[in-house]
Amino acid sequence: MSRVKVFLMELRPPFFTATIVPILLGTAVAFNLNYTINWFYFALTLIGAMFLHGGANVINDYFDHKSSNDEINKEFVRPFTGGSRTIQNKLMTPREVLIEAIICLALGSVIGIYLTYKIGWVILAIGAFGIFSAVFYVDPKLKLVGRGVGELFIALNFGTLMTYGAFFVQAQEHSLIPVIASLPVAILIAAVLYINEFQDAKADAAVGKKHLVVRLGKKRAVNGYILLMVFTYLSVVIGVVTDFIPPISLIALLTMPIALKAIKVAQQYYEDNEKLVPANDSTIKTHLLTGLLLIISVVVDSFL
Repeated sequence: MSRVKVFLMELRPPFFTATIVPILLGTAVAFNLNYTINWFYFALTLIGAMFLHGGANVINDYFDHKSSNDEINKEFVRPFTGGSRTIQNKLMTPREVLIEAIICLALGSVIGIYLTYKIGWVILAIGAFGIFSAVFYVDPKLKLVGRGVGELFIALNFGTLMTYGAFFVQAQEHSLIPVIASLPVAILIAAVLYINEFQDAKADAAVGKKHLVVRLGKKRAVNGYILLMVFTYLSVVIGVVTDFIPPISLIALLTMPIALKAIKVAQQYYEDNEKLVPANDSTIKTHLLTGLLLIISVVVDSFL
C-alpha cells in the first residue's frame, strides 16, 4: 500500500460528510438571506474545516494508541468504530500519526488566520474552539469524551459552529437563523458518535473513557439514542413553526423511516456488535440525507 494511500486512510475521509454538510448548510442559509456568496471564501472555509476535521481524527487515533484504547479494543466494527487502525496494523508509527495530525491542524489554522484577517475575530474564535476540542477530546490532560461531554462538543463543532461559521464568512453579520437551522444536523452528528460508542464501550470503559454509553450502560443508552432521533425531527418542526427555516424544510422529515429502522435495530441488538451495524449505517445515512434535504430546501426557498 502506498504511503499516500495510508496517510489518506488515517484521515478517514468518508467521515468528512460531517464537515461538508454544515458548511454547505451555513452557506445556503446566507444565500437564502440574499447575501452574495464569495466562492473563494467558501472554498477556503470548506478546505480549512476539512483539515481541522482530519487533524481531529488523526490526533484522536494517536491518543487512543497512547492510552492503549485501540490496542485492547477487540469488538470494533469497521469502518464505523475502533479508529483507522493504521498504528495497530503497523502501517504507520505513532510518531508519523502525530506529525500528520500537527500538519493538518496547522494547515487548517493557517486558512483560519487568513479568513480572520479578511473577515473578523469570529472566525478565529470558532477555529480556536475547534482546535481545542480536537486536541482535548481524548487527550488525557482533559479527556472531554471521558467526562461525558464528548457528544455535546461534537454537536457544537460539527453542527452549530461550522454552520454558523460558514454563514458568517459570507454574511459577516450575526444571526440566530443559522443556529436554529443547524440543530437537526448538530443532533444527528451527536447521534452518529453516540451509536458508534456502543461497539467501543467495553474498551473505552477499560481506559477510563466514560462517555454517555459507558455511564448509562447499553440498555439505558438506547433510550438516549431514541431521544436524539426524536429531538432531530422535533427541531425541524420547531424551526418551521417559528419561521426560522422555510416550510419546505419539512421535506427533511422524509428520512424518518431510516431513523426508525436504526432505532428498531438499536432496541433489538444493542448488545450484539455485528447485528448493531445497520443502526450505525442508518444513523450516518440519516445525518447525510437530512442535512442534504435541509440544504436543498433552503436553496429552493430562495427561488420561490
